[in-house]
Amino acid sequence: MLNHIPKNVIAVLHVLQNAGFEAFIVGGCVRDILLNREPKDWDITTNAIPEEIIPLFPKAVYENSFGTVAVIFEEEELDSPVRTIEVTTYRSESDYSDGRRPDSVSFSKTIEEDLKRRDFTINAMAYDPMSDRLVDLYKGQKDIELRTIRTVGGANERFGEDALRLLRAVRFAVQLGFHVEQETYTALKNNADTLQKVSRERIRDEFNKIIMSPNPKDGIELLRETNLLQHFLPELLDGFHVEQNKSHVFDVYTHLINSLQHAADKDYPLHVRLSALFHDIGKPATRRFDKKTRDYTFYGHEVVGGRMVKNICKRLRYPKKTSEDVFLLVRYHMFFSDPDQITLSAVRRIITNVGKERIWDLIHLRYCDRIGMGRPKEDPYRLRKYESMIEEALRDPISVKMLKLNGDMMISELHMKPGKRMGWILHALLEEVIEDPTLNTKEFLVKRTLELDNLPDKELEALGKQGKDTKDAVDQAEVQQLRKKYRVK
Repeated sequence: MLNHIPKNVIAVLHVLQNAGFEAFIVGGCVRDILLNREPKDWDITTNAIPEEIIPLFPKAVYENSFGTVAVIFEEEELDSPVRTIEVTTYRSESDYSDGRRPDSVSFSKTIEEDLKRRDFTINAMAYDPMSDRLVDLYKGQKDIELRTIRTVGGANERFGEDALRLLRAVRFAVQLGFHVEQETYTALKNNADTLQKVSRERIRDEFNKIIMSPNPKDGIELLRETNLLQHFLPELLDGFHVEQNKSHVFDVYTHLINSLQHAADKDYPLHVRLSALFHDIGKPATRRFDKKTRDYTFYGHEVVGGRMVKNICKRLRYPKKTSEDVFLLVRYHMFFSDPDQITLSAVRRIITNVGKERIWDLIHLRYCDRIGMGRPKEDPYRLRKYESMIEEALRDPISVKMLKLNGDMMISELHMKPGKRMGWILHALLEEVIEDPTLNTKEFLVKRTLELDNLPDKELEALGKQGKDTKDAVDQAEVQQLRKKYRVK
C-alpha cells in the first residue's frame, strides 16, 4: 500500500509519529487504495489534539470545532496534486438528537474508539504505512472483497445518527458497483422518512454524486426501491408505470432512467445528465388518450416539464447556471422534425432559444432520449442532418466581412464614395484573399484598393462579379464538406 501514498502524506505521518503521536491514514483513502482506485482526498487521524498538531507544521489552519487541522503545502513542495491534508484528532460523538449532527464531539485516545463512529465498514479502516498495520475492526476489507455496503454496527442506529448516510449508502453502492447487504437495505427503507431532516443542499450534493457515478440508473432504482426518492424527487415517481404511446417500449420512468444511463455511458456533464433524467418529466401531467388514434398524446409536455424542472432545481438549491441549462434543454428538447423540411432559419431559431453554448448539449440530450427509448442506433439520418445544419448555421460564411478593410474605413480613411464601385472592389479583394489568406492585412488591402479604384467601371465590375462567384463557390464547397462529414445530402 505504501507505493500508493503521496510523499507529502507520508511526510505528515512521519512528523506526527516522530513527535511521539499515533497517526494513520483513514477512511475513504484506505478503501480506495484497497480497491486500486486513486483517492481524491487524503485524511489522517491521530491522538494528537489540534494545539499539539499546529506547531509541528509551517502552515496549518484550524477553524472548526471537529478537531480537524488543515496542513497546507506550497506548490513547490508537492510531488502530487494534493495541496491540503486534513489531520483530525481521534474523536467520539454523543447522541444525534436532530438526526443530522452530533450534540457534542469529544476527543478520544484510541483509534478503535474513533473508528466506531464511522458510517460503513469499508470507510472504517485505518492504515499506518510505517508499521504496515491495518486496523480493520469491522471487516471492511472482507466487505470490499464481497463488494458489499454494510454499516458499522446496527444499521438503524447509524442512519438514526445522520440521515444523510441513507443517500451515502446508495452513492457508494453505485460509485463502486457494490450491493447493499440485507440489514442495511431494510434499514434504508425503514428510515427513509428521516431524510426530511437533511438540508436540501446536502441532499443535492449526494444526489449529484449518484448522477455522476458510472451507474446512475441503478442509483435511481435503489432510491425508488428504498422509498428515498419520494422524499426529495417525487415528480420522477409520477412516471412509474405510466404507459406511453406506441412508439415507446418503456413507461415514462424507465425511459428517463435509461436516458440518464446513456448520458453516463457517454460521460456527459451534470447538466446534460439531469436533463436526460428530467426531459419527459412533464408527460404524466399532460397524458391524454386520443380516441381517434387509440393512443396516448403528451402535447406540451416539454413546456410543463420546463416549469417542473425550475421548481425542482429551486427546491434542491441548484446554482442558477445549472438550473438555466437544465430548464432550456428540457424546454426545447422537442426540436426535431422531418429532415426534408428542416430549414436553416428553423435551426437558427433553436440556437437562439437555447444559446450557442448549449446547442450541442441539446443534440446529446436527443441521443440520450433516443437510446432511452430502446432504439439500437444512436445516429439516425434525421439527427445527422440536424448536426450538419447546426454547424452550417454556426460557421462564419465566406463574405467580405472577413476582410481587414471594410466600407466604413474606405469612406473615412480613403475618402471613397459609397456605391457599386465600392462593392465591386470588396469582392475583388475577397477573391485575392481567398486565393492567398496572407494578403488579408490592412496595409495590402488599402494599397490594392487604391489600384483597383483607378480601373474603369466595366473592368472593375467584371473583377467584382468574378470575386463574388469565387466566394459563392468556396462557400458552397464548405457546406458540401460539412454534409459529407455527417453523411447527409
